[in-house]
Amino acid sequence: MSDGAGEAMAQGVAPVRRGAVAFIFVTILLDMLALGVIMPILPKLIESFVDNDTAHAARIFGLFGTAWALMQFVFSPLLGALSDRFGRRPVVLLSNFGLAADYVLMALAPSLVWLFIGRVISGITSASISTAFAYISDVTPPERRAAIFGRIGAAFGAGFILGPALGGLLGDIDPRLPFWASAALSLANALYGLFVLPESLSPDKRAPFHWRSANPIGALRLLRSNAVLAALSVVNFIAQVAHVVLPSTFVLYATYRYGWDSKTVGLTLAMVGICAMVVQGLAIGPIVRALGERKALLLGLCCGAIGFVVLGAAPTGPLSWLGIPILSLWGISGAASQSLMTRLVAPDQQGQLQGATASVQSVSQLVGPFLFTLTFSYFIGASAPLHLPGAPFLLAAVLMVVCVAIAMRSLAATKTVS
Repeated sequence: MSDGAGEAMAQGVAPVRRGAVAFIFVTILLDMLALGVIMPILPKLIESFVDNDTAHAARIFGLFGTAWALMQFVFSPLLGALSDRFGRRPVVLLSNFGLAADYVLMALAPSLVWLFIGRVISGITSASISTAFAYISDVTPPERRAAIFGRIGAAFGAGFILGPALGGLLGDIDPRLPFWASAALSLANALYGLFVLPESLSPDKRAPFHWRSANPIGALRLLRSNAVLAALSVVNFIAQVAHVVLPSTFVLYATYRYGWDSKTVGLTLAMVGICAMVVQGLAIGPIVRALGERKALLLGLCCGAIGFVVLGAAPTGPLSWLGIPILSLWGISGAASQSLMTRLVAPDQQGQLQGATASVQSVSQLVGPFLFTLTFSYFIGASAPLHLPGAPFLLAAVLMVVCVAIAMRSLAATKTVS
């Protein structure tokens, strides 16, 4: 037995099997490709249903995002608890087959109502990401999780490199074509998992299923079971609210302020993906080893605040690109936070933890779309006291500063984490 395998078993986790992390990397990569492909075109498709009224489209897009998040809030704890009971693999497969069917529905949607139904279904079935993080917790010892979470996070960047660029190019051909491409990617993901992805949670590590922990309120109790866990959850919630500014308003903002077309937006989002992949794949491990998880968390949050200021204040498109590499360093905080939180729960609670974390994120996505799209709509409207299209990004920067303050106070008060 290798030293790494023996160390993992000694700490109550399954040894890292050859290729297991690679399997999860590909699963997340294909998920992110499917999501990224439709990102540049969905707001435009909504605009086409409302006579190209950007302000009205922003409000409707916010409603779509809120409905998606509500489904995540309700169903993520349920699927997390099911993964603790029956294993990670069946949950991932269910999610991916469901997403493939959902993208087909949206590709065929003849109206906003059907497009809305598609987003609701997507919210129900999009659980493979949180389950994938539980998978990594199953097979990785605690001190290596931040680096591995970073490498897995590189799949998000890789997906956003190719996905938005491909979506922008396909959207120029036909606004429905990106949805068909996403359906194909999700189906490929499901088939990949069906034939290749192994199970990570052995039967002896599985927990009984209880409805009291599978509902959103019950799942959130886990996050209050430890003071550090609760504080990190609050930081994650506020940071996730700030993050929603990107998917909810960036396309509309860049189109309105800089006059970009779908191709330029897609390529810019691809630039975001490149920077994120570099940070997640190469920088997180060395930074966390050098600074420790607590300082790495604070560094990432500070970079997020600075990046949002640059995006919101830049008067031209090329200047806004300067904020992208700074904002990408925000990814350090996500991996550090994930690693800190997994240390504080038992092996048979990792799925519940990821489900509860996903619920917190979904609540932020209930708040965020309306917060930022309405802010954007107001500050570009005729009644605004100041014409400030970048207001949503400046608001996100303020939220990140609040995260820094909470994290500094809570982590300084304890010695239970590194």
